[in-house]
Amino acid sequence: MELRHLRCFIAVAEELHFARAAARLHIEQSPLSRIIKELEYRLGVQLFERTTRRTRLTWAGKVLLEEARRVLAVVDQAKASVKSAAAGYRGRIPLALSDGIPQTRLASLLAHCREEEPEVEICLSEVTFSEQVRGLNDDLFDIGLAQSDEVGDGLVAEPVWFDSLVVTVPSRHPLLSYRRVPLEEVVRYPLVLCDPQACEGFWQQLQRVLGTVDTRLTIADRVPTLDLMMALVAAGYGLGFSSLARISELNNPDVVARPLDGCATMLTTYLIRREGEPAEQMARFIERVSPAESQALLADHASQKEIA
Repeated sequence: MELRHLRCFIAVAEELHFARAAARLHIEQSPLSRIIKELEYRLGVQLFERTTRRTRLTWAGKVLLEEARRVLAVVDQAKASVKSAAAGYRGRIPLALSDGIPQTRLASLLAHCREEEPEVEICLSEVTFSEQVRGLNDDLFDIGLAQSDEVGDGLVAEPVWFDSLVVTVPSRHPLLSYRRVPLEEVVRYPLVLCDPQACEGFWQQLQRVLGTVDTRLTIADRVPTLDLMMALVAAGYGLGFSSLARISELNNPDVVARPLDGCATMLTTYLIRREGEPAEQMARFIERVSPAESQALLADHASQKEIA
């Protein structure tokens, strides 16, 4: 079994359509079909169930898809490490991002790292939270930044960044009469919410907030990105939710952000890593991610909750 077999298999498994997979791989459909048949012959299993109407994975195919992705990720990581060494880097930290980390915070972190240790390369990967956890467990990533702390055994999640949760409202909307909008008023309107799989950590935190009101939600749409959510909010499809930091970055004149009134409104970003004492290089990186002001914000947030 060769890497080309796995790459072709992944394309077909993700597209579930041979013509689309062939176009994605920039090859003809006939040779792609032969490659898949050859792979099935070598493994001695059927990977796809094919009819005139659809193509779908068998259970063996689903297992191979997960393993193939992991194998290619390891190969890609090896290539990146060799290229980093050739470019003069003396260290490398694979960093996985999920849930749409604010660009301003990330840019500040990366600039700080380049200033203090320019010989260490920070390699970024944008993945879903589930892929992030799996990659950390499989040593594909050294560290992760996410908005969920549900990481399971073997990993630790440490709160590092804190941002206000805001409701996003079209520039002409009755709720703009409020300086701080009661959540009970927000849920009276249709909502444009994040897709739970694409934004798993953010969705977990948002659910805790939405769960405090006893109202059936009207969901206008679920979207995978903040950009699309902002477009639909601006078009009047419904109201959305985001962190204040990310809304400020987009600066859409047709969308206004308002803080929520009367509920816990802080979103937490977690640094995720494997258990145990980190190596020196990793420990220095963690110190840069967790500045003193973040710890002060955490203490202030905790005191506000006690007062409430």
